[in-house]
Amino acid sequence: MSDVTRILSAIEAGDPDSAAQLLPLIYDELRRLAAQKLAVERPGQTLQPTALVHEAYLRLVGHNPGQGWNGRGHFFAAAATAMRRILIERAREKGREIHGGDLQRRELHSNIAATGSDRDDDLLALDAALARLAQADPLKARLVELRYFAGLTNDEAAEILGISARSADRYWIYARAWLLREIRRE
Repeated sequence: MSDVTRILSAIEAGDPDSAAQLLPLIYDELRRLAAQKLAVERPGQTLQPTALVHEAYLRLVGHNPGQGWNGRGHFFAAAATAMRRILIERAREKGREIHGGDLQRRELHSNIAATGSDRDDDLLALDAALARLAQADPLKARLVELRYFAGLTNDEAAEILGISARSADRYWIYARAWLLREIRRE
């Protein structure tokens, strides 16, 4: 049993000191995943990888100390979901009228500046399509979360899901095509 799995079991059992032991063990990996996700966000993003990691960690460990984890893979899959939710919430919030709604940031030194609002719209469209895929095929939706939002490789995601790498390849191809069709339909 790895240290992470042992500490997750202790957290599940209600040991308050275990949460403090967990973060140093997984922090670098979570921060790497967060940095990968934020690297593809629009320029001018105010959320830093450290803040994304801390928010996801608090959602996973801080708010629900009785949450059971079936090991390291389950925890990182949940972390991917938490990061996805945080990014989706931020994209939705930016679109609200109280936060500027349709207002667009413009660069002073250029005549026409890319606003980045398309990126938020794309993320919201992906989230909606992914929710529909989860209803139709939860395993393929989980694979997309692990690959896209957690930044895991095909082999890592296959191991977490308990499927072969070849199956994960097939599911990934299918899910990408399915999501693209759904997003274009909108």
